[in-house]
Amino acid sequence: MSTTSAASVPADAPVKLWTPLTYSLFRTIWLASVVSNVGTWMQNVAGVWLVTTLTTSALLVALMQTATSLPAFLLSMPAGALGDLIDRRRMLLFTQGFMGVVAFALGGLTLSGQVSALGVLGFTFLLGIGAALNAPVWQTIPTELVPRPVLPFAITLNGVSNNIARAIGPAVGGLIIAYYSPGYVFLLNGLSFVGTWVVVYRWRRVTETSSGPAENFTGALRAGLRYVRYSPAIYAVLVRTFAFSFGASAMWALLSVVAARRLGLSSGSYGVLLSWLGAGAITGAFLIGRIGHRLNFNQRALLGTLVFVGTNVSLALVPSEYWLFPVMFLSGVAWLMAMTSFSTSVQLHVPKWVQARVVSMYMLVFQAGLALGSVVWGELADRIGLVPALLGAAAWAGLSMLLALPFPMRPADNLDLAPANNWQAPEAASSIDPDDGPVVVMVEYQVALADQPAFRQAVAQLTRLRLRDGALRAGVFTDVLRPEALTEFFYVATWGEHVRQHHRFTRDDLAVQAQVRRFHRGPEPPRVTHFLAFPQTPNVEVPTTPENLQGQQ
Repeated sequence: MSTTSAASVPADAPVKLWTPLTYSLFRTIWLASVVSNVGTWMQNVAGVWLVTTLTTSALLVALMQTATSLPAFLLSMPAGALGDLIDRRRMLLFTQGFMGVVAFALGGLTLSGQVSALGVLGFTFLLGIGAALNAPVWQTIPTELVPRPVLPFAITLNGVSNNIARAIGPAVGGLIIAYYSPGYVFLLNGLSFVGTWVVVYRWRRVTETSSGPAENFTGALRAGLRYVRYSPAIYAVLVRTFAFSFGASAMWALLSVVAARRLGLSSGSYGVLLSWLGAGAITGAFLIGRIGHRLNFNQRALLGTLVFVGTNVSLALVPSEYWLFPVMFLSGVAWLMAMTSFSTSVQLHVPKWVQARVVSMYMLVFQAGLALGSVVWGELADRIGLVPALLGAAAWAGLSMLLALPFPMRPADNLDLAPANNWQAPEAASSIDPDDGPVVVMVEYQVALADQPAFRQAVAQLTRLRLRDGALRAGVFTDVLRPEALTEFFYVATWGEHVRQHHRFTRDDLAVQAQVRRFHRGPEPPRVTHFLAFPQTPNVEVPTTPENLQGQQ
Protein backbone atom coordinates (compact mmCIF):
# COMPACT_ATOMS: atom_id res chain seq x y z
CA MET A 1 0.00 0.00 0.00
CA SER A 2 1.20 3.52 -0.75
CA THR A 3 2.97 5.68 1.77
CA THR A 4 1.69 8.64 3.66
CA SER A 5 2.84 11.30 1.24
CA ALA A 6 -0.06 12.71 -0.75
CA ALA A 7 0.34 13.93 -4.28
CA SER A 8 -0.32 17.57 -4.93
CA VAL A 9 -3.37 18.83 -6.76
CA PRO A 10 -2.86 20.63 -10.08
CA ALA A 11 -3.58 24.33 -9.70
CA ASP A 12 -6.32 24.27 -12.36
CA ALA A 13 -7.95 21.03 -11.18
CA PRO A 14 -11.39 21.54 -9.58
CA VAL A 15 -11.70 20.07 -6.09
CA LYS A 16 -15.01 18.32 -5.46
CA LEU A 17 -16.58 16.24 -2.72
CA TRP A 18 -15.38 12.98 -4.21
CA THR A 19 -11.86 14.19 -4.99
CA PRO A 20 -10.40 12.64 -1.78
CA LEU A 21 -11.62 9.23 -2.94
CA THR A 22 -9.34 9.44 -5.98
CA TYR A 23 -6.44 8.90 -3.55
CA SER A 24 -6.28 5.13 -3.16
CA LEU A 25 -5.06 5.08 0.42
CA PHE A 26 -7.70 7.51 1.62
CA ARG A 27 -10.37 5.57 -0.28
CA THR A 28 -9.35 2.28 1.35
CA ILE A 29 -9.23 3.72 4.85
CA TRP A 30 -12.53 5.56 4.32
CA LEU A 31 -14.29 2.35 3.26
CA ALA A 32 -12.81 0.60 6.28
CA SER A 33 -14.16 3.38 8.50
CA VAL A 34 -17.65 2.96 7.03
CA VAL A 35 -17.61 -0.75 7.84
CA SER A 36 -16.20 -0.12 11.31
CA ASN A 37 -18.75 2.60 12.07
CA VAL A 38 -21.58 0.30 10.96
CA GLY A 39 -20.25 -2.32 13.36
CA THR A 40 -20.11 0.24 16.17
CA TRP A 41 -23.73 1.31 15.68
CA MET A 42 -24.78 -2.36 15.53
CA GLN A 43 -22.87 -2.93 18.77
CA ASN A 44 -24.61 0.01 20.48
CA VAL A 45 -28.07 -1.32 19.65
CA ALA A 46 -27.24 -4.90 20.59
CA GLY A 47 -25.55 -3.91 23.85
CA VAL A 48 -28.48 -1.82 25.10
CA TRP A 49 -30.96 -4.48 24.08
CA LEU A 50 -28.99 -7.25 25.79
CA VAL A 51 -28.76 -5.31 29.06
CA THR A 52 -32.50 -4.60 28.84
CA THR A 53 -33.20 -8.34 28.64
CA LEU A 54 -30.74 -9.29 31.39
CA THR A 55 -31.93 -6.87 34.09
CA THR A 56 -35.00 -5.01 35.26
CA SER A 57 -32.87 -2.08 36.46
CA ALA A 58 -33.42 1.09 34.41
CA LEU A 59 -30.24 2.48 35.96
CA LEU A 60 -28.09 -0.27 34.43
CA VAL A 61 -29.66 0.38 31.04
CA ALA A 62 -29.00 4.12 31.36
CA LEU A 63 -25.40 3.41 32.40
CA MET A 64 -24.74 1.93 28.94
CA GLN A 65 -24.53 5.46 27.59
CA THR A 66 -22.23 6.41 30.47
CA ALA A 67 -20.00 3.41 29.77
CA THR A 68 -19.68 4.57 26.16
CA SER A 69 -19.08 8.27 26.74
CA LEU A 70 -17.18 8.40 30.06
CA PRO A 71 -13.88 7.14 28.59
CA ALA A 72 -13.97 9.97 26.07
CA PHE A 73 -14.09 12.53 28.88
CA LEU A 74 -11.32 10.82 30.82
CA LEU A 75 -8.95 9.90 28.00
CA SER A 76 -9.50 12.30 25.12
CA MET A 77 -6.65 14.66 25.98
CA PRO A 78 -4.18 11.95 27.05
CA ALA A 79 -4.98 10.14 23.80
CA GLY A 80 -4.22 13.28 21.84
CA ALA A 81 -0.86 13.65 23.57
CA LEU A 82 0.00 10.02 22.83
CA GLY A 83 -1.03 10.51 19.21
CA ASP A 84 1.55 13.28 18.83
CA LEU A 85 4.29 11.48 20.77
CA ILE A 86 4.26 7.98 19.26
CA ASP A 87 3.83 6.59 15.75
CA ARG A 88 0.18 7.01 14.79
CA ARG A 89 0.04 3.84 12.73
CA ARG A 90 1.19 1.75 15.68
CA MET A 91 -1.31 3.41 17.97
CA LEU A 92 -4.16 2.65 15.53
CA LEU A 93 -3.02 -0.96 15.26
CA PHE A 94 -3.13 -1.24 19.05
CA THR A 95 -6.56 0.39 19.47
CA GLN A 96 -8.21 -1.52 16.62
CA GLY A 97 -6.73 -4.80 17.83
CA PHE A 98 -7.75 -4.10 21.42
CA MET A 99 -11.35 -3.32 20.44
CA GLY A 100 -11.48 -6.40 18.21
CA VAL A 101 -10.41 -8.67 21.08
CA VAL A 102 -12.97 -7.11 23.43
CA ALA A 103 -15.79 -7.47 20.87
CA PHE A 104 -14.93 -11.13 20.17
CA ALA A 105 -14.77 -11.88 23.90
CA LEU A 106 -18.17 -10.29 24.50
CA GLY A 107 -19.64 -12.16 21.55
CA GLY A 108 -18.30 -15.51 22.74
CA LEU A 109 -19.56 -15.02 26.30
CA THR A 110 -22.97 -13.91 25.05
CA LEU A 111 -23.44 -16.92 22.76
CA SER A 112 -22.36 -19.25 25.56
CA GLY A 113 -24.84 -17.63 27.97
CA GLN A 114 -22.15 -16.60 30.44
CA VAL A 115 -22.53 -12.81 30.33
CA SER A 116 -24.38 -10.65 32.86
CA ALA A 117 -25.68 -7.10 32.64
CA LEU A 118 -22.69 -5.86 34.62
CA GLY A 119 -20.43 -7.83 32.28
CA VAL A 120 -21.92 -6.11 29.22
CA LEU A 121 -21.37 -2.77 30.94
CA GLY A 122 -17.75 -3.67 31.63
CA PHE A 123 -17.06 -4.75 28.05
CA THR A 124 -18.80 -1.63 26.76
CA PHE A 125 -16.56 0.49 28.98
CA LEU A 126 -13.49 -1.29 27.56
CA LEU A 127 -14.70 -0.60 24.02
CA GLY A 128 -15.19 3.02 25.06
CA ILE A 129 -11.58 3.16 26.23
CA GLY A 130 -10.40 1.85 22.87
CA ALA A 131 -12.58 4.32 21.00
CA ALA A 132 -11.35 7.23 23.15
CA LEU A 133 -7.71 6.35 22.47
CA ASN A 134 -8.43 5.81 18.78
CA ALA A 135 -10.54 8.88 17.96
CA PRO A 136 -8.02 11.79 18.04
CA VAL A 137 -5.51 9.90 15.90
CA TRP A 138 -8.16 8.68 13.46
CA GLN A 139 -9.45 12.23 13.00
CA THR A 140 -5.98 13.43 11.96
CA ILE A 141 -5.35 10.73 9.35
CA PRO A 142 -6.76 12.71 6.38
CA THR A 143 -4.06 15.36 6.83
CA GLU A 144 -1.49 12.70 5.93
CA LEU A 145 -3.41 11.13 3.06
CA VAL A 146 -4.60 14.04 0.92
CA PRO A 147 -3.17 17.45 -0.02
CA ARG A 148 -4.24 20.51 1.94
CA PRO A 149 -6.69 21.85 -0.72
CA VAL A 150 -8.57 18.54 -0.62
CA LEU A 151 -8.62 18.25 3.18
CA PRO A 152 -11.99 20.00 3.81
CA PHE A 153 -13.76 17.47 1.59
CA ALA A 154 -11.88 14.56 3.18
CA ILE A 155 -13.13 15.66 6.61
CA THR A 156 -16.64 16.06 5.20
CA LEU A 157 -16.52 12.50 3.87
CA ASN A 158 -15.55 11.29 7.33
CA GLY A 159 -18.78 12.87 8.58
CA VAL A 160 -20.68 11.15 5.76
CA SER A 161 -19.14 7.83 6.82
CA ASN A 162 -20.55 8.16 10.32
CA ASN A 163 -24.01 9.16 9.06
CA ILE A 164 -24.14 6.26 6.61
CA ALA A 165 -23.33 3.98 9.51
CA ARG A 166 -25.94 5.71 11.68
CA ALA A 167 -28.58 4.92 9.04
CA ILE A 168 -27.52 1.31 8.37
CA GLY A 169 -26.05 0.01 11.62
CA PRO A 170 -29.08 0.12 13.96
CA ALA A 171 -31.37 -1.44 11.34
CA VAL A 172 -28.98 -4.31 10.54
CA GLY A 173 -28.23 -4.85 14.22
CA GLY A 174 -31.95 -4.93 15.03
CA LEU A 175 -32.62 -7.58 12.38
CA ILE A 176 -29.81 -9.82 13.66
CA ILE A 177 -31.06 -9.46 17.23
CA ALA A 178 -34.64 -10.30 16.16
CA TYR A 179 -33.74 -13.49 14.29
CA TYR A 180 -30.54 -14.68 15.99
CA SER A 181 -28.66 -13.29 19.02
CA PRO A 182 -26.85 -10.12 20.11
CA GLY A 183 -23.73 -12.29 20.33
CA TYR A 184 -23.53 -12.49 16.54
CA VAL A 185 -23.67 -8.69 16.37
CA PHE A 186 -20.69 -8.47 18.71
CA LEU A 187 -18.76 -10.97 16.58
CA LEU A 188 -19.50 -8.99 13.41
CA ASN A 189 -18.30 -5.84 15.15
CA GLY A 190 -15.09 -7.69 16.04
CA LEU A 191 -14.66 -8.63 12.37
CA SER A 192 -15.07 -4.96 11.40
CA PHE A 193 -12.15 -4.09 13.69
CA VAL A 194 -10.08 -6.86 12.11
CA GLY A 195 -10.77 -5.42 8.66
CA THR A 196 -9.69 -1.96 9.78
CA TRP A 197 -6.59 -3.43 11.46
CA VAL A 198 -5.55 -5.10 8.21
CA VAL A 199 -6.00 -1.86 6.24
CA VAL A 200 -3.93 0.13 8.74
CA TYR A 201 -1.28 -2.63 8.84
CA ARG A 202 -0.84 -2.40 5.07
CA TRP A 203 -0.41 1.38 5.29
CA ARG A 204 3.30 1.96 4.87
CA ARG A 205 3.39 5.26 6.68
CA VAL A 206 6.63 7.21 6.43
CA THR A 207 7.70 7.81 10.02
CA GLU A 208 8.96 11.34 10.48
CA THR A 209 12.13 11.64 12.50
CA SER A 210 11.74 14.01 15.41
CA SER A 211 13.95 17.09 15.35
CA GLY A 212 15.09 18.23 18.73
CA PRO A 213 14.70 16.61 22.16
CA ALA A 214 11.73 14.31 22.67
CA GLU A 215 8.77 15.49 24.75
CA ASN A 216 7.57 13.62 27.79
CA PHE A 217 3.90 12.85 28.31
CA THR A 218 3.18 15.54 30.91
CA GLY A 219 5.07 18.17 28.94
CA ALA A 220 3.16 17.20 25.82
CA LEU A 221 -0.17 17.73 27.58
CA ARG A 222 0.93 21.16 28.82
CA ALA A 223 2.19 22.08 25.36
CA GLY A 224 -1.17 21.22 23.81
CA LEU A 225 -3.12 23.28 26.32
CA ARG A 226 -0.69 26.18 25.92
CA TYR A 227 -0.98 26.04 22.14
CA VAL A 228 -4.76 26.38 22.29
CA ARG A 229 -4.60 29.15 24.89
CA TYR A 230 -2.37 31.33 22.72
CA SER A 231 -3.97 30.50 19.35
CA PRO A 232 -6.94 32.86 18.86
CA ALA A 233 -8.14 31.06 15.73
CA ILE A 234 -8.40 27.71 17.51
CA TYR A 235 -9.76 29.20 20.72
CA ALA A 236 -12.52 30.86 18.71
CA VAL A 237 -13.53 27.57 17.09
CA LEU A 238 -13.70 25.83 20.47
CA VAL A 239 -15.94 28.55 21.91
CA ARG A 240 -18.25 28.39 18.90
CA THR A 241 -18.28 24.57 18.95
CA PHE A 242 -19.35 24.44 22.61
CA ALA A 243 -22.07 27.04 22.06
CA PHE A 244 -23.43 25.20 19.01
CA SER A 245 -23.37 21.71 20.55
CA PHE A 246 -24.95 23.00 23.78
CA GLY A 247 -27.92 24.43 21.86
CA ALA A 248 -28.19 21.58 19.35
CA SER A 249 -28.14 18.98 22.13
CA ALA A 250 -31.80 19.78 22.83
CA MET A 251 -32.80 18.03 19.62
CA TRP A 252 -30.77 14.89 20.42
CA ALA A 253 -31.94 14.80 24.03
CA LEU A 254 -35.63 15.63 23.59
CA LEU A 255 -36.60 14.33 20.14
CA SER A 256 -37.83 11.00 21.55
CA VAL A 257 -39.82 12.86 24.23
CA VAL A 258 -41.41 15.10 21.60
CA ALA A 259 -42.33 12.07 19.51
CA ALA A 260 -43.74 9.96 22.34
CA ARG A 261 -45.33 12.50 24.69
CA ARG A 262 -46.19 15.61 22.71
CA LEU A 263 -47.16 13.96 19.42
CA GLY A 264 -48.07 10.48 20.67
CA LEU A 265 -45.99 8.67 18.05
CA SER A 266 -44.76 5.09 18.04
CA SER A 267 -41.16 3.93 18.13
CA GLY A 268 -41.41 3.28 14.39
CA SER A 269 -42.23 6.92 13.71
CA TYR A 270 -39.34 7.97 15.93
CA GLY A 271 -37.05 5.80 13.80
CA VAL A 272 -38.40 7.46 10.64
CA LEU A 273 -37.57 10.88 12.07
CA LEU A 274 -33.99 9.73 12.69
CA SER A 275 -33.84 8.41 9.14
CA TRP A 276 -34.81 11.84 7.80
CA LEU A 277 -32.07 13.33 9.96
CA GLY A 278 -29.49 10.93 8.54
CA ALA A 279 -30.66 11.53 4.99
CA GLY A 280 -30.26 15.26 5.52
CA ALA A 281 -26.71 14.82 6.80
CA ILE A 282 -25.73 12.80 3.74
CA THR A 283 -27.39 15.36 1.46
CA GLY A 284 -25.51 18.09 3.30
CA ALA A 285 -22.25 16.54 2.15
CA PHE A 286 -23.36 16.84 -1.48
CA LEU A 287 -24.42 20.45 -0.94
CA ILE A 288 -21.04 21.30 0.58
CA GLY A 289 -19.39 19.68 -2.41
CA ARG A 290 -21.38 21.83 -4.83
CA ILE A 291 -21.80 25.19 -3.10
CA GLY A 292 -19.29 24.95 -0.25
CA HIS A 293 -16.80 27.23 -2.01
CA ARG A 294 -19.35 30.06 -1.93
CA LEU A 295 -19.54 30.06 1.87
CA ASN A 296 -16.60 30.28 4.24
CA PHE A 297 -16.46 28.28 7.49
CA ASN A 298 -17.81 31.18 9.53
CA GLN A 299 -20.85 31.56 7.28
CA ARG A 300 -21.53 27.81 7.24
CA ALA A 301 -21.43 27.67 11.04
CA LEU A 302 -23.80 30.63 11.32
CA LEU A 303 -26.19 29.09 8.80
CA GLY A 304 -26.14 25.76 10.65
CA THR A 305 -26.85 27.51 13.96
CA LEU A 306 -29.73 29.47 12.43
CA VAL A 307 -31.31 26.26 11.18
CA PHE A 308 -31.14 24.81 14.69
CA VAL A 309 -32.98 27.83 16.02
CA GLY A 310 -35.80 26.76 13.70
CA THR A 311 -35.35 23.11 14.65
CA ASN A 312 -35.90 23.73 18.35
CA VAL A 313 -38.87 26.02 17.69
CA SER A 314 -40.40 23.41 15.38
CA LEU A 315 -39.97 20.61 17.91
CA ALA A 316 -41.83 22.79 20.40
CA LEU A 317 -44.70 23.92 18.18
CA VAL A 318 -45.35 21.81 15.05
CA PRO A 319 -48.69 19.97 15.21
CA SER A 320 -47.81 16.66 13.50
CA GLU A 321 -44.97 14.36 12.52
CA TYR A 322 -45.31 15.21 8.84
CA TRP A 323 -44.20 18.76 9.55
CA LEU A 324 -41.19 17.37 11.32
CA PHE A 325 -39.93 15.30 8.38
CA PRO A 326 -38.56 18.31 6.44
CA VAL A 327 -37.40 19.87 9.71
CA MET A 328 -35.32 16.78 10.51
CA PHE A 329 -33.97 16.71 6.97
CA LEU A 330 -32.80 20.34 7.17
CA SER A 331 -31.43 19.69 10.65
CA GLY A 332 -29.28 16.89 9.25
CA VAL A 333 -27.94 19.21 6.56
CA ALA A 334 -27.20 21.92 9.15
CA TRP A 335 -25.59 19.48 11.57
CA LEU A 336 -23.10 18.20 9.01
CA MET A 337 -22.43 21.69 7.65
CA ALA A 338 -21.67 23.16 11.07
CA MET A 339 -19.68 20.25 12.49
CA THR A 340 -17.47 19.81 9.41
CA SER A 341 -16.83 23.55 9.43
CA PHE A 342 -15.63 23.44 13.04
CA SER A 343 -13.56 20.29 12.58
CA THR A 344 -11.96 21.39 9.32
CA SER A 345 -11.15 24.84 10.66
CA VAL A 346 -9.36 23.33 13.67
CA GLN A 347 -7.27 20.95 11.59
CA LEU A 348 -6.31 23.57 9.02
CA HIS A 349 -4.99 25.89 11.75
CA VAL A 350 -2.80 23.33 13.51
CA PRO A 351 0.74 22.16 12.61
CA LYS A 352 1.41 18.45 12.64
CA TRP A 353 3.43 18.38 15.87
CA VAL A 354 0.41 19.27 18.02
CA GLN A 355 -2.42 18.12 15.76
CA ALA A 356 -3.78 15.15 17.72
CA ARG A 357 -3.72 17.10 20.98
CA VAL A 358 -5.72 20.01 19.59
CA VAL A 359 -8.19 17.67 17.87
CA SER A 360 -8.67 15.82 21.17
CA MET A 361 -9.48 19.13 22.90
CA TYR A 362 -11.94 19.97 20.14
CA MET A 363 -13.65 16.59 20.59
CA LEU A 364 -13.73 17.06 24.37
CA VAL A 365 -15.34 20.50 24.07
CA PHE A 366 -17.89 19.15 21.58
CA GLN A 367 -18.83 16.21 23.81
CA ALA A 368 -18.98 18.50 26.86
CA GLY A 369 -21.46 20.76 25.08
CA LEU A 370 -23.66 17.81 24.12
CA ALA A 371 -23.53 16.21 27.56
CA LEU A 372 -24.07 19.39 29.58
CA GLY A 373 -26.74 20.65 27.21
CA SER A 374 -28.66 17.36 27.42
CA VAL A 375 -28.71 17.61 31.22
CA VAL A 376 -29.77 21.27 31.21
CA TRP A 377 -32.54 20.97 28.62
CA GLY A 378 -33.79 17.69 30.10
CA GLU A 379 -33.93 19.18 33.59
CA LEU A 380 -35.74 22.25 32.29
CA ALA A 381 -38.23 20.03 30.47
CA ASP A 382 -39.01 18.24 33.75
CA ARG A 383 -39.28 21.44 35.78
CA ILE A 384 -40.99 23.96 33.49
CA GLY A 385 -42.24 21.83 30.61
CA LEU A 386 -41.08 20.45 27.27
CA VAL A 387 -42.15 23.41 25.12
CA PRO A 388 -40.48 26.13 27.25
CA ALA A 389 -37.28 24.06 27.37
CA LEU A 390 -37.15 23.75 23.59
CA LEU A 391 -37.90 27.44 23.13
CA GLY A 392 -35.13 28.20 25.60
CA ALA A 393 -32.75 26.08 23.52
CA ALA A 394 -33.82 28.00 20.43
CA ALA A 395 -33.12 31.29 22.22
CA TRP A 396 -29.68 30.04 23.25
CA ALA A 397 -28.88 29.06 19.66
CA GLY A 398 -30.00 32.45 18.39
CA LEU A 399 -27.97 34.37 20.95
CA SER A 400 -24.91 32.18 20.34
CA MET A 401 -24.75 33.53 16.79
CA LEU A 402 -23.55 36.80 18.33
CA LEU A 403 -20.35 34.99 19.30
CA ALA A 404 -19.30 35.35 15.68
CA LEU A 405 -18.41 38.97 16.49
CA PRO A 406 -15.80 38.43 19.25
CA PHE A 407 -14.89 34.91 18.05
CA PRO A 408 -14.85 34.86 14.24
CA MET A 409 -13.66 31.70 12.49
CA ARG A 410 -10.64 32.81 10.52
CA PRO A 411 -9.72 31.60 7.01
CA ALA A 412 -6.78 29.21 6.78
CA ASP A 413 -6.33 28.89 3.02
CA ASN A 414 -3.00 30.70 2.89
CA LEU A 415 -1.41 29.38 6.06
CA ASP A 416 1.93 27.61 5.71
CA LEU A 417 2.40 25.56 8.87
CA ALA A 418 5.51 23.69 7.77
CA PRO A 419 8.49 24.10 10.17
CA ALA A 420 10.52 27.21 9.39
CA ASN A 421 13.84 25.49 10.23
CA ASN A 422 15.58 28.87 10.31
CA TRP A 423 17.40 28.57 13.64
CA GLN A 424 21.11 28.18 13.98
CA ALA A 425 21.91 26.93 17.47
CA PRO A 426 24.74 28.62 19.39
CA GLU A 427 28.12 26.92 19.09
CA ALA A 428 28.00 25.74 22.71
CA ALA A 429 24.56 24.12 22.28
CA SER A 430 25.98 20.63 21.77
CA SER A 431 27.45 20.63 25.28
CA ILE A 432 24.21 21.73 27.00
CA ASP A 433 22.05 19.09 28.65
CA PRO A 434 18.42 19.34 27.43
CA ASP A 435 17.24 19.33 31.05
CA ASP A 436 19.41 22.32 32.00
CA GLY A 437 17.57 25.53 32.65
CA PRO A 438 15.84 27.80 32.93
CA VAL A 439 16.78 29.71 29.78
CA VAL A 440 16.31 33.42 29.16
CA VAL A 441 16.58 34.67 25.58
CA MET A 442 16.98 38.38 24.82
CA VAL A 443 16.70 40.02 21.40
CA GLU A 444 17.95 43.62 21.26
CA TYR A 445 16.41 46.08 18.79
CA GLN A 446 17.12 49.70 17.89
CA VAL A 447 13.77 51.31 17.16
CA ALA A 448 13.10 54.98 16.46
CA LEU A 449 10.79 56.63 18.97
CA ALA A 450 8.27 57.46 16.25
CA ASP A 451 8.06 53.76 15.25
CA GLN A 452 7.69 52.36 18.73
CA PRO A 453 3.84 52.32 18.93
CA ALA A 454 3.70 50.25 15.72
CA PHE A 455 6.61 48.11 16.92
CA ARG A 456 4.82 47.29 20.15
CA GLN A 457 1.75 46.13 18.25
CA ALA A 458 3.87 43.92 16.01
CA VAL A 459 5.96 42.50 18.84
CA ALA A 460 2.79 41.64 20.80
CA GLN A 461 1.97 39.10 18.07
CA LEU A 462 5.48 37.67 18.31
CA THR A 463 5.17 37.47 22.10
CA ARG A 464 2.01 35.40 21.67
CA LEU A 465 3.92 33.01 19.42
CA ARG A 466 6.70 32.69 21.99
CA LEU A 467 4.16 31.80 24.68
CA ARG A 468 2.28 29.46 22.35
CA ASP A 469 5.41 27.50 21.47
CA GLY A 470 6.83 27.04 24.95
CA ALA A 471 7.82 30.24 26.75
CA LEU A 472 6.63 30.63 30.34
CA ARG A 473 6.96 34.42 30.26
CA ALA A 474 7.65 36.91 27.50
CA GLY A 475 7.63 40.66 27.00
CA VAL A 476 9.60 43.77 26.03
CA PHE A 477 11.92 46.00 28.10
CA THR A 478 13.00 49.57 27.40
CA ASP A 479 16.46 50.88 28.30
CA VAL A 480 15.77 53.88 30.57
CA LEU A 481 19.02 55.58 29.46
CA ARG A 482 18.54 54.81 25.75
CA PRO A 483 14.81 54.90 24.97
CA GLU A 484 15.41 53.73 21.40
CA ALA A 485 16.94 50.45 22.70
CA LEU A 486 14.23 47.84 23.18
CA THR A 487 14.81 44.27 24.32
CA GLU A 488 12.41 41.42 23.71
CA PHE A 489 12.78 38.59 26.23
CA PHE A 490 11.25 35.19 26.78
CA TYR A 491 11.78 32.70 29.57
CA VAL A 492 11.80 28.93 28.91
CA ALA A 493 11.93 26.16 31.52
CA THR A 494 14.75 24.08 29.98
CA TRP A 495 17.18 24.13 27.10
CA GLY A 496 15.39 21.18 25.52
CA GLU A 497 12.09 23.07 25.57
CA HIS A 498 13.83 26.04 23.95
CA VAL A 499 15.11 23.80 21.15
CA ARG A 500 11.60 22.40 20.65
CA GLN A 501 10.30 25.98 20.62
CA HIS A 502 12.39 26.73 17.54
CA HIS A 503 11.30 23.54 15.79
CA ARG A 504 7.66 24.56 16.39
CA PHE A 505 8.15 27.91 14.64
CA THR A 506 6.40 27.74 11.25
CA ARG A 507 6.95 29.43 7.93
CA ASP A 508 3.80 31.44 8.54
CA ASP A 509 5.30 32.67 11.82
CA LEU A 510 8.30 34.00 9.92
CA ALA A 511 6.08 36.75 8.51
CA VAL A 512 5.29 37.92 12.06
CA GLN A 513 8.98 37.91 12.95
CA ALA A 514 9.84 39.82 9.76
CA GLN A 515 7.20 42.42 10.57
CA VAL A 516 8.89 43.02 13.96
CA ARG A 517 12.42 43.14 12.60
CA ARG A 518 11.62 45.67 9.89
CA PHE A 519 11.49 48.32 12.64
CA HIS A 520 15.10 47.62 13.62
CA ARG A 521 17.39 50.51 12.62
CA GLY A 522 20.78 49.30 13.82
CA PRO A 523 23.73 48.68 11.46
CA GLU A 524 23.73 44.98 12.45
CA PRO A 525 20.83 42.54 12.79
CA PRO A 526 19.15 42.41 16.20
CA ARG A 527 21.51 40.87 18.74
CA VAL A 528 20.28 37.58 20.25
CA THR A 529 21.65 36.44 23.63
CA HIS A 530 20.95 33.17 25.45
CA PHE A 531 21.29 33.02 29.22
CA LEU A 532 21.37 29.63 30.93
CA ALA A 533 21.11 29.18 34.70
CA PHE A 534 24.13 27.66 36.39
CA PRO A 535 23.69 24.02 37.40
CA GLN A 536 22.44 23.68 40.97
CA THR A 537 21.15 27.27 40.90
CA PRO A 538 17.70 27.38 42.56
CA ASN A 539 15.09 28.90 40.27
CA VAL A 540 13.69 31.07 43.06
CA GLU A 541 14.67 34.37 44.54
CA VAL A 542 16.97 34.00 47.58
CA PRO A 543 16.41 36.70 50.21
CA THR A 544 19.41 38.88 50.98
CA THR A 545 20.58 38.29 54.55
CA PRO A 546 23.82 39.04 56.41
CA GLU A 547 24.55 35.31 56.37
CA ASN A 548 24.16 35.13 52.59
CA LEU A 549 26.32 38.20 52.06
CA GLN A 550 29.02 36.79 54.33
CA GLY A 551 29.04 33.55 52.35
CA GLN A 552 29.57 35.45 49.10
CA GLN A 553 32.65 37.37 50.38
